[in-house]
Amino acid sequence: MSGQFDLITLIALIVAVAAIIKLRSVLGHRTDEDEQRVERLRAREREASQRAGADAPSADVITMPRRDRDAAPAAPAAEAAGPSAETRINAYPVSNPDVTAGLLQVAKLDPEFDPESFVTGAGRAYEMIVSAFAEGNRRMLKDLLSKDVFDGFSSAIADREARGEVLDQQFVGIKKADIVDAEVKNGTAALTVRFISELISATRDKAGEVIAGDAQKIKDVTDIWIFSRDVSSAKALSNPNWRLVATQAPN
Repeated sequence: MSGQFDLITLIALIVAVAAIIKLRSVLGHRTDEDEQRVERLRAREREASQRAGADAPSADVITMPRRDRDAAPAAPAAEAAGPSAETRINAYPVSNPDVTAGLLQVAKLDPEFDPESFVTGAGRAYEMIVSAFAEGNRRMLKDLLSKDVFDGFSSAIADREARGEVLDQQFVGIKKADIVDAEVKNGTAALTVRFISELISATRDKAGEVIAGDAQKIKDVTDIWIFSRDVSSAKALSNPNWRLVATQAPN
């Protein structure tokens, strides 16, 4: 009986083990290795999620410039206005108090007038005019000069061309530019600017020989020019351009 019992018990155990194995093959089971694999998978999912969040554009990132997103909040009216014309003019350094009085007259008719900005623009115009005269560029000069001044410059260019001469000139830069006079007459503002510039200038004859100046030497040149602009009405003020209306010899 004992041997029979042991055989039956053994067969039952084998059947039970086979059933368990079959069940686990169907349902699966989680080993320590499986736990580690699952944890690694979850870690990769968390990292992928974090990368996706980092790569996605946030509300503060603007891929393409847009006016409605880039524009800063509007400043209060008092701050946006900035210093008044009177404040700007009184801060502008002059050697003669009469110049300040004249600039204030200009600002009375043109509240947007700023002497510093004017001098910067006048300096650019000065360089353009000097260079255009040397090149004989009448078209450019016509846009920057009054009729009388243009006629004078054009005549000088014609005389130079008739002699077969060439003005070989290089504009180095402006060392100093100051407003030395300012006035308003009959709604027209006139500002006098003294320029001290550096030029390399030489006049060459038909053969290319230097007959005046020095093609290798930088020379200081002083010019006193008067610029004018109509400031009599709102329509006139819509044109911000100043023209050269006269030149003076330095004292």
